[in-house]
Amino acid sequence: MSLSRTPFRLSAPRLLSALVVAGAVAAPAAQAKQLLCVWDVAGKTGDVYAAATDFVVAMQKAGADMELKSYVDERVAVEDYRAGQCDGVIATAFRTRQFNSLAGSLDSIGSTTVVKGGKVDINASYEVVRKVVQVFASPQANKLMVEGNHEIGGIFPLGAAYPIVRDRTINTVEELSGKKIAAFDYDKAQSVMIQRIGAQPVSVDVTNIGPKFNNGFVDMVTLPAVAFKPFELYKGIGTKGGIGRFPILIPTVQVVLNKSKFPEGFGEKSRQYWLSQFDRALNIVQTAEKGIPTAMWDDIPAEAVPKYVLMFRESRIEIAKQGIYNKQGLNIIKRARCSVNPSDAECATKTEIE
Repeated sequence: MSLSRTPFRLSAPRLLSALVVAGAVAAPAAQAKQLLCVWDVAGKTGDVYAAATDFVVAMQKAGADMELKSYVDERVAVEDYRAGQCDGVIATAFRTRQFNSLAGSLDSIGSTTVVKGGKVDINASYEVVRKVVQVFASPQANKLMVEGNHEIGGIFPLGAAYPIVRDRTINTVEELSGKKIAAFDYDKAQSVMIQRIGAQPVSVDVTNIGPKFNNGFVDMVTLPAVAFKPFELYKGIGTKGGIGRFPILIPTVQVVLNKSKFPEGFGEKSRQYWLSQFDRALNIVQTAEKGIPTAMWDDIPAEAVPKYVLMFRESRIEIAKQGIYNKQGLNIIKRARCSVNPSDAECATKTEIE
């Protein structure tokens, strides 16, 4: 029998069955679970991991079905994300700057520190951070938060990072000359600034910065109060050291998402969620700072403050010219600074760097 002469027919039941099968094949697959890799120096017992846990629950209504993987080694968390083993990662901006340099500029040296009447106004400084996070979370900034397939999904302040020294007589720019200062090996900006003041940068990461300070391999580290207990910094401070009440920067933890792995519009909703958690972050910071013995805090001499401010500004501009800091980001932060402290002399010009 010739097939060309025999019409091919399906009975109604068979036709219906074929259409159902074809429809099943054509239907889009359900969104798989997203794996979010979370760095926290304290692992699953830390504040960052706890915040991430609440984030997962809150964002289910935005169409994301995330699960968390905990890391205490930040480098491994970021490398796993880069290798595609994670669909998102939460880590410090020092590490995530490579995925979005504009958002990473928030952690630039002295950019969010506000000085009024010769003293640091820490509340105003945090207000600068809040304003920048608000800008980045706005719909108008959606395109700025995306670089390639990476999208910033939120920013969470870790708290002001203070100069912590083994000898509290090291409290001026001049005194820092020749001293060994810890510099994260993955943040070139720190080494640039340390070399500018004639000090010696010593390469560290989060796994060894505590021991190097406590055992005297470095004279100074720059860390937020939340690191005081986990890194046992009180051992290195002892009775002669101290914590200068002058934030060198306010580091943040940032959420980086593989945009293709999340529903359309998820990034903006995620950024808005983390903005709503800003005060929660400040409460964590304030609790950590109150947990540090009062005797360990030390005020920077008033006459040294203008020198620090100038040094920070000159360092930021030089580092931006080297392509390490994002120029647009620095200008956004300056606008936030001047909105909080409009009487500052720097506000006579609109931009920090052209």
